[in-house]
Amino acid sequence: MNLDRLRRLPRPDLWSRLGRHEFLLLSGFCAVAAILLSFGMLAEEVVEGESLRLDRAILLALRNPADLADPIGPEWLEQAARDITALGGLTVLTLVVLGTIGFLVMIHRRRMALLVIVSAGVGTALSFLLKIFFERSRPDLVPHEVAVHTASFPSSHAMMSAMIYLTLGALLARVQPRRRVKAYILMVAAVVAVLIGCSRVYLGVHWPTDVLAGWFVGSAWAMLCGMVAWWLQQRAVIRVAPGEDGRLAAHDLH
Repeated sequence: MNLDRLRRLPRPDLWSRLGRHEFLLLSGFCAVAAILLSFGMLAEEVVEGESLRLDRAILLALRNPADLADPIGPEWLEQAARDITALGGLTVLTLVVLGTIGFLVMIHRRRMALLVIVSAGVGTALSFLLKIFFERSRPDLVPHEVAVHTASFPSSHAMMSAMIYLTLGALLARVQPRRRVKAYILMVAAVVAVLIGCSRVYLGVHWPTDVLAGWFVGSAWAMLCGMVAWWLQQRAVIRVAPGEDGRLAAHDLH
């Protein structure tokens, strides 16, 4: 069979291409379902008050027994926790999202930028709706080191930071050709999300289960958005990553 004949062979249609990756899609949906199931089980424990004993023990372990207003560790650690927790605030997250959207538009990934807008907007709305639904009170066991004005469960800082940073990490990784760069982006996003959640407990403004619940929902949302981005790339709706030589693939679309 010569090269010209190979070129004339019909290319596999969309469903044939997706069929080769059906196991990957199924695994992703199963992972999202498992995370959401874990969130549901945790929420049930919280509503029934069965998690309070562990929550109290962890909060007290992070405070000076002689003065509950004093978090354990040196003063610089407390200041660092305040700085880190600010990374999960609405203002900083909005700036991060806007900066990412601008970057994607500049490199002509407009459909990817639209996906970022939708994922960030819907994720933020979900965070506030869950808080309204559960209406858990903030910890009153120790003094708060930063001001808070909303309900406690789930932690919006933990949830939104996981949603935004992990989602952006997953989407940005989709336009990177090198696996090492993809892994680095995702690792940085995960570390930032974990540190933000831990800072909320350290500062006494959230029960540990609030933060854990936020991580569950945020990571599930990020995984779902990552799978959507992958699916759109299979359909050539959004642009694929350029090759390592800087050239775009032949099916790269605007």
